[in-house]
Amino acid sequence: MTEQQAWFQRWFNSPYYHLLYDHRNEEEAKGFIDALLQWLPLPEINAKVLDLACGKGRHAAHLARSGLNVWGLDIAEESIAAAKKQYPLPGLQFAVHDMRKPLPFPPHQFDAVFNLFTSFGYFQTEEEHLATLKNVKQVLKPTGYFVLDFLHAEKVLRELTPEETVKKQGIIFFIRRWVDSSGYINKNIRFTPPGEQKELEFTERVRAYRKADFEVLFGKAGLQIEKIFGNYQLDPYRVETSDRMILICRTA
Repeated sequence: MTEQQAWFQRWFNSPYYHLLYDHRNEEEAKGFIDALLQWLPLPEINAKVLDLACGKGRHAAHLARSGLNVWGLDIAEESIAAAKKQYPLPGLQFAVHDMRKPLPFPPHQFDAVFNLFTSFGYFQTEEEHLATLKNVKQVLKPTGYFVLDFLHAEKVLRELTPEETVKKQGIIFFIRRWVDSSGYINKNIRFTPPGEQKELEFTERVRAYRKADFEVLFGKAGLQIEKIFGNYQLDPYRVETSDRMILICRTA
């Protein structure tokens, strides 16, 4: 396992990751998925979708409750175990998988593939990111959609907060942010769990992809951007003000 692999496999399997981001709740997931399903022209019967990097399954669960046949894949074993326990729903299945590797499905299975909450851009090389996108294209139907919900790098870089502290359930998270020479946004997180003396430390690292970067990367993978939204209410994307960059893609 490389150092780059280690950070997200360790951090995403940690209960403290989910504690720090607990403001990303079921209600937000429901609103976002409802908006997407109103926009996407998916088949009315037997639509099959994939939530790639599904975490603990909050988006996948609402997709299933909306009547879709859903698979959720994630590299974090603890997250998948939690998802299976929390969401025993008809038409919903979960499995552990690294999205850089070929997906465990026959070609052209899915009407839509979702990659949400900035679950892309973590890898060390462009080849790994490109391999992920090619894997997505392989399982999409020719009429299918790929939805990538990514941070809005332009705004994040403009408004980067170098340091802050966040308190959750008595735990103080010390957070430091910076951009490195490789174009990655780094977020160092330090904290001491209750009842322990040893401090834990994790560093998130995500590539600051902009719209032009995605256009090049998607082009290499055989995908093309059809629409970009700027928030979870699916308002238009604006470089100056948007909080997110939600890319709706089709096969080229």
